[in-house]
Amino acid sequence: MNKKLMGTLLALSIPLTAFSLPQQPGTSSHQDKGQKIERMTKELGLSEDQKTKVGAIFDEEKMKFKALHEEKRARLQGVLTPEQMTKLDALHQQHRQQSSSGESHDQPQ
Repeated sequence: MNKKLMGTLLALSIPLTAFSLPQQPGTSSHQDKGQKIERMTKELGLSEDQKTKVGAIFDEEKMKFKALHEEKRARLQGVLTPEQMTKLDALHQQHRQQSSSGESHDQPQ
């Protein structure tokens, strides 16, 4: 991806990330779009038009992150062995389970 697109994506995601914080213990770090919009509406007093436009921005951001994730995975598959990819997938699954249960990433297992 070009640097301008990545810079724009980063610039958009940083301020919007603040609306998913603080996180309740035991909840996912990724609130659904509706929760984010409602929080922004409450905190910022968004109009209906703004809510619609913010929702579209979130949808676009999600698509870009998905594409970036897929690109990263394809590149990793070109570098890692099939066994390493399997282990990486297992590590990602473990991380998702820990995140959804509210566990710290630094806890010994």
